[in-house]
Amino acid sequence: MQKKLVIFGNADIAELALFYFSRDTDFKPVAFTVDRDYLTGEKFQGLPQVAFEEVVRYFPAEEHSMFIALSYAQLNRLRRAKCNEAMSMGYRLATYVSSKASVWSANEQIGYNAFILENVVVQPFAKIGNNVTIWSGTHIGHHSVIQDDCFITSQVVVSGGVDVGRGSFIGVNATLRDHIKIGKRCVIGAGTWISRDVEDEGVYIAKASERSAVPSSKLKKL
Repeated sequence: MQKKLVIFGNADIAELALFYFSRDTDFKPVAFTVDRDYLTGEKFQGLPQVAFEEVVRYFPAEEHSMFIALSYAQLNRLRRAKCNEAMSMGYRLATYVSSKASVWSANEQIGYNAFILENVVVQPFAKIGNNVTIWSGTHIGHHSVIQDDCFITSQVVVSGGVDVGRGSFIGVNATLRDHIKIGKRCVIGAGTWISRDVEDEGVYIAKASERSAVPSSKLKKL
């Protein structure tokens, strides 16, 4: 029997959550919910859309689970706040782990409201906290810990034994060497290489590539 699911959100990540939960889990999405001020109509993606303030009335917590499909806005604090509100209403928060991911950690080592997409590798003894998003193609090394409320984008390499602090964001193609500690609420930008411990609220941004003075029309071998 399919479990009924309400998705919080009405933007791209909510649409992705609908796609993945519908096709790759035993959950059946039945509705979307957002704060009243963000309602865009009676339906979203063909399903009912109701105000979060009234969701219990239409989709009671004892019969439905919920997934909070939000981005890393406010360094994941907004997503965390909505998780807390949903749980205070009595909802159980669903987790999605793609069937196309390679996840060796046991179920109890992955928290609630996690969103782990295709081609992610989670090696043995790694632990994934609550409310963690890991985008496609990322590697989480053995014995690493991803604390609660993190957002890790695509093609990130987290080597073995790394501790990523709560509420952190890691950008595309960043690399974290083994056995280091990333503090809370850090921003590790796209393409960065982190080789040592990082204190709380650290921001690391890789230098962007610069345009060559030679135009492409002058390249003789292309």
